[in-house]
Amino acid sequence: KQILVLGLDGAGKTSILHSLATNHVKRSVAPTEGFNAICINTEESQMEFLEIGGSESLRSYWRMYLPKVLLLVYVVDSADHARLPMAKQLLHQLIQNNSTLPVVVLANKQDLEGAYCITDIHDALALSDIGDERKMFLIGTHVAEDGSEISSSMKDAKELIGTLVLETQ
Repeated sequence: KQILVLGLDGAGKTSILHSLATNHVKRSVAPTEGFNAICINTEESQMEFLEIGGSESLRSYWRMYLPKVLLLVYVVDSADHARLPMAKQLLHQLIQNNSTLPVVVLANKQDLEGAYCITDIHDALALSDIGDERKMFLIGTHVAEDGSEISSSMKDAKELIGTLVLETQ
C-alpha cells in the first residue's frame, strides 16, 4: 500500500517528495513526465510515495491508483490563483467515490508573494464540502533555498503522514 501524491503540474510535488526523503531542500523545476516513486523510512514505518505527474495527459491515471492507496497527499500551488478552481474540481472528483480515504492537502509555496493563506486555500478548494466522515488535513508548506534544511511545516507534514499511515495499516 502506497501514499499517492497528486496535484496540478507545477504545484511542487517532486520538490516536496525530495525534501521529505532527504530532510534537505532540492527544488525540481522540470515537471514529472509519468511517475515518480520514493520510499521514505522513519523510525516507525516505511512509507512508499507514488507521485503521478499533474499534466492533463497524465490525470487519467490518477483514478486507477486511488483504490490501492492508504492516503492521498494533494499538493496545490498557493500562489497560482488562476488554477485553484481546476485543483478544486479535480480533488472533489477524485474523492467523491471514496469517502474513507484520508486526505492531506499541502498548500505549497506559502513563501511566495501573493500566496493565498490557509483559510483562503480552504475556501478556494471548498474543503468544508467534502464531509465529516474522512480524516482531512490542510498544511501550509514551502521548500526554501536549495540545500537548506526543510522547514518546520514540512517536518510537521512528514510526521502527520507517518501517523496516518500507521493508523490505516
